Amino acid sequence: MLLLSGPNIAGNEWKYVKECLDTGWVSSVGSYVTKFENMVAEFAGCKYGVATSNGTSALHISLMLAGVKQGDYVIVPNITFIASVNSIKYAGADPILIDIDPHTWQMDLALLEKFLEEETEQKKGECVYRKTNRVIRCIMPVHVLGNICDMDRLLQLATQHNLLVVEDATESLGSYYKEKHSGGLGEIGCFSFNGNKIITTGGGGVIVTNNEEIAKKAKHLTTQAKSDPFEYIHDEIGYNYRLVNVLAAMGVAQMELLPSFIQRKKQIDAFYRSRLTGVGDIQFQKIPAEVDANCWLFTFSSSKQKEILKVLNDHQMQSRPFWVPMNQLRMFTADVYYHDADVSGSIYKQCLSIPCSTYITDDDLASVADKITAVF
Repeated sequence: MLLLSGPNIAGNEWKYVKECLDTGWVSSVGSYVTKFENMVAEFAGCKYGVATSNGTSALHISLMLAGVKQGDYVIVPNITFIASVNSIKYAGADPILIDIDPHTWQMDLALLEKFLEEETEQKKGECVYRKTNRVIRCIMPVHVLGNICDMDRLLQLATQHNLLVVEDATESLGSYYKEKHSGGLGEIGCFSFNGNKIITTGGGGVIVTNNEEIAKKAKHLTTQAKSDPFEYIHDEIGYNYRLVNVLAAMGVAQMELLPSFIQRKKQIDAFYRSRLTGVGDIQFQKIPAEVDANCWLFTFSSSKQKEILKVLNDHQMQSRPFWVPMNQLRMFTADVYYHDADVSGSIYKQCLSIPCSTYITDDDLASVADKITAVF
């Protein structure tokens, strides 16, 4: 089967992991954890990195560090992977779901501005949702598929309405906005290294920030809030969220390959766009001029979504529909969904992602494109 976005184990992964096994440094204490944190932070243009067990735990801790607490709201786009919204619930808060832009598939910033101007007010330096009189603590932009919204505008809105910004950059390692890397655009950013991401540690995440205090607190909370190096003294409720050394070793090897992975993803994106432009009613995600995207997943829209998915999967070409909009999942139907025309619902019904692993051959890309073209 041609995998949708499979892991590419092509460097020093075996060597570094074997070193961990041979020396016994396999748990959350080890040199590879620190090295991986530093490599990711440096790549993202940030001073500090804190490795976590996965991207979801990174988001959870980051929201806590942003001051999100029981009863607060966090603004998030309606189209995202469920981890974004789950992390908000873990923090005791509720999401305010904002519909997406029909072209970029990122949070609709015009809609966000309208919501903030018409539905919120400032009370004692806090942004309050008028209908419930509850505080909106922060905005979580999600760089869906490695694309990035107009972050200048989003950050301006956040400042204007006293909101912190926690970037869900879990899909955007290698993506840049005006030559600045994702994750370092707001106060805190989070990356994910699941098996299908552009690099992988099997499961893992990293919190990045330029704030030393936030970085220290993140490391403390993710290490069970242990406050004494010798005795088992813990000074608050902590979490067992640290990445283990053996997986960090894999991450170090993957980071060494990241530039080549990004280059290949861009080649794949260019290939598909060239072959599928003008085919039926296929439309591609718009990448703004100021964004240099990592092209993590190749996703397009078509009214023949279901037919294309069936043909490709029947021919062992693993393809998937887009994420179900958060407002359509039963856990979140009671939460606030702000929209004019439910763009999320339309995009969900038409979008699909097709094979784009970094090791896929050009011949296989051509075969996938041919199968799609044949549907029309």
